[in-house]
Amino acid sequence: MPGAKFAFIIHPIDPRGDVKKRFPLLGTYLPLPLIHFLSGYFPPLVISKVKGLRSEATGEEVEGWLLACPLTAKRMLEVPTDFAYRKIIATGRLAERLGAQIVGLGAFTSVVGDAGITVARELSIPVTTGNSYTVAASVRIAEEAAKRKALRIEEATVAVLGATGSIGRAIVRFFAPKVKRIIMIGRSMASLEKVRGTLPGNSEAIATTDIAFLREADIIMLAASSAEPLVRSEHLKEGAIVCDIAIPPNLSPEVKARKDLVLLRGGTVKAPGNPELGVDIGLPKGYVYACMAETIALAMEGKLEDYTLGREISLEKVEEIEKIARKHGFTPVIL
Repeated sequence: MPGAKFAFIIHPIDPRGDVKKRFPLLGTYLPLPLIHFLSGYFPPLVISKVKGLRSEATGEEVEGWLLACPLTAKRMLEVPTDFAYRKIIATGRLAERLGAQIVGLGAFTSVVGDAGITVARELSIPVTTGNSYTVAASVRIAEEAAKRKALRIEEATVAVLGATGSIGRAIVRFFAPKVKRIIMIGRSMASLEKVRGTLPGNSEAIATTDIAFLREADIIMLAASSAEPLVRSEHLKEGAIVCDIAIPPNLSPEVKARKDLVLLRGGTVKAPGNPELGVDIGLPKGYVYACMAETIALAMEGKLEDYTLGREISLEKVEEIEKIARKHGFTPVIL
């Protein structure tokens, strides 16, 4: 069913700024702790109708909706998992009522609990987290940055923060056979050792819970789920390539002052056609995040099935969605 309708679920990342866009008085005058608290009691919202996305393969235009699951990033991590599920599922049911035929889970809605499995079970339309194409787009952006810097991938040390998460794990498995050394950083040594056990025997891999090991890396992929920034300037060596995939970002704002670093947004994609998102998502016009692009590409392909769900992302699926997205005109870009 080429040209299917889609919906994509997001939630407040900048609580005051995002709430102010929809409710100016509340966003301006409510204390921040109250915004976080009250976010759990707002209903799901239609943020905008998305138009102008046209497949380069079929020439057909698809349309969809951006929907808000009203939990801030901080609250998403704090509330009981079942509560977060109910909010996400309620937003998914709004997508169903609107006529969407596939729904994508953005930001923290894709990492809560079992990463989309429970949500998909409760909805009558297919669900994807978009994480497979996020992996594909992010590694291509990092590879292109290394090429521009004349850094040979096979001689590079790559560090992955959030290496036990679904995106981080897949990035580790992608880079490990290609690079000189891979550094996996996460919260649990037991989980890190499980990831190391999936790597080829000839891969030089370090597993650590110490974020200071970032400083040893030429290329740094940031994919940790955190409501607050984790990476400061002192964690990064001179001249490093830093690709921040996380939403909210893992990088502290102070790092932007470092002119020696190559700072990349992970998973940024040029979309086909003349997309009108109807809202500012923090990217230039015509660009979307890869998680959203995966949802749109599946709609264009008519591949209406649960796609990327759970904690394990197969590299075969990463390769498949990269081909589908390329076919329809999506292109990862350095911004």
